[in-house]
Amino acid sequence: MLTRIDHIGIACFDLDKTVEFYRETYGFTVFHTEVNEEQGVREAMLKINDTSDGGASYLQLLEPTRDDSAVGKWLAKNGEGVHHIAFGTADVDGDAAAIKDKGVRVLYEEPRIGSMGSRITFLHPKDCHGVLTELVTSAPSESPEH
Repeated sequence: MLTRIDHIGIACFDLDKTVEFYRETYGFTVFHTEVNEEQGVREAMLKINDTSDGGASYLQLLEPTRDDSAVGKWLAKNGEGVHHIAFGTADVDGDAAAIKDKGVRVLYEEPRIGSMGSRITFLHPKDCHGVLTELVTSAPSESPEH
């Protein structure tokens, strides 16, 4: 069962410049940063608030580390902006299977490791009214590891 909006992913050309915009404009601070080599991105998670299910809601800023990454290709085609929306779930495997049974394409056969040690999978945007949708099960502890 989907429990919350985990994060909104925003693709950007310059992570440091984009972080500074969110810091200066809204007062958001960086909760976590990492490089995900498999996905070819450098990212910053800006924590917005805690949620009643023990998780949190974030903005995820994504800068490609290589042009052939999914985010790199998306930026080349679309420019900066909202890349995806992610919903939190306690059971990414079960929810992905249930959604797949309803005819929505799940992009990963098995969930992968995402930000902060989470388990993730994506749903095909053509099956979700044009929105790339991520399902996220947070790691047991959401403490930052900068």
